[in-house]
Amino acid sequence: MRRNVWKDPLFLSGFVFIACIVLASFVYTMIWGNEVRKLYFISENAMPIESAPISPKWAYPFGTDPLGLDLLGKIIIGGKYTILTAILIALLRVMIALPIGFIIGIYLQKYKKSINGLIDSFHYIPLSILAYFLLFPVLWEPFNGFTTTIFQRFLIEILVLTLLIVPIISALLGNEISLIYKEEFILSAQILGASKYRIITKHIFPMIKEKLFILFGQQVMQTLIIFIHLGLLKLFVGGTNVDYSIMPDPPKSITYEWSGLIGDSFRYLQGAPWVPLTPILFFASTMFAVALMIEGYVRSTSGYSYYFKKDRKRHTPKVSKPIGPLQKQDFKRIHL
Repeated sequence: MRRNVWKDPLFLSGFVFIACIVLASFVYTMIWGNEVRKLYFISENAMPIESAPISPKWAYPFGTDPLGLDLLGKIIIGGKYTILTAILIALLRVMIALPIGFIIGIYLQKYKKSINGLIDSFHYIPLSILAYFLLFPVLWEPFNGFTTTIFQRFLIEILVLTLLIVPIISALLGNEISLIYKEEFILSAQILGASKYRIITKHIFPMIKEKLFILFGQQVMQTLIIFIHLGLLKLFVGGTNVDYSIMPDPPKSITYEWSGLIGDSFRYLQGAPWVPLTPILFFASTMFAVALMIEGYVRSTSGYSYYFKKDRKRHTPKVSKPIGPLQKQDFKRIHL
C-alpha cells in the first residue's frame, strides 16, 4: 500500500539531517563568512595546561585542529560544498545514463552482449585512482598559482566524476529496461498500436522510477567515498592549496570541504584522533542519512524493506494454493 513518502519517519529523518547541515552551512557563511573561531591554548591560574590541537570541550564540542581552529565551524562551512557537489554529481549520472539506458535496452538489444562486455571492463578499473590522475592537473595548485577559477575547478571535477560512472550505470539501466521491454504487457501495448515513446513514458519509466531513486542514493554515497579517497591522496574538492616555501605547510583545502579536512589531518590520527575523526563522522552520518532516505522511500512506495530481506519476505503477499478439482461433497443442495 502506497503512502506519502514525506510522512515516513526514516525518509524524513534522513532528509532533515542533510537539509539542516546544508542550511546551517549557508546561514553560517551569510553571517560570519569563512571565519572560524580560534583557541590556541587553555590556561588556569595564568599557566597554559593544553595547547592546540585542543581536545573536545563544552564550548568546542569537536575540539580544534593544530592551528586552533574550531572543527565544528570548519565542518559547517564545508558541508554545503561536500553534500551539494555529491548530490549534483549523482543527479547528473542518473540523468545522463537514463536516456542511454533506454537506447541500449530498446534500440540496441542485438548488441547488448557486446556493450555489456565492453562496459564490464570499467568494473576492474579503480575509479578513485583514475579520477586522481585525471583531476591532478586541475586541482593541484601549481607553483605560480591556479590559472583557473574555483568555479571552473568545481565544474571540471563534477564532469569528470560524472562521466567516469555513466557507462556502468547506462549498462545497468539498459539491462533492466531490456527485461521490462520483453514483458507481455509491453507486447500487448505494441499490438494495440502504442508507439515506443508512449511505451517508454507510460509503461517502462513508471516501473523503474523507484529504482532510479535507489540508484541516485547509491551514487551519492559512492561519490562521497570517492571524495574520501581523493582526500587521502591530498586532492581536495575545489582545489588543493599547496605551499612552495622553504618550510612548507601541508596541503590544505580551500573550501573546508570534508575530504580536505580528512586528508589535511589524517597524520594526527594517533596524537589527536578527534581531528581526522570529526569529518569522518560527518561523512558516515551523511551516508547513513541517505541510506535512511532510501529505506523510507522503498517502504513508502512498495511496502517492504530495502535492506532487510526477512522484512521483505514478511511483507510479500502470500499466494494461496491452487484449489484441486471439485468433488461431489463440495456441493450443497438448497431447497427453494
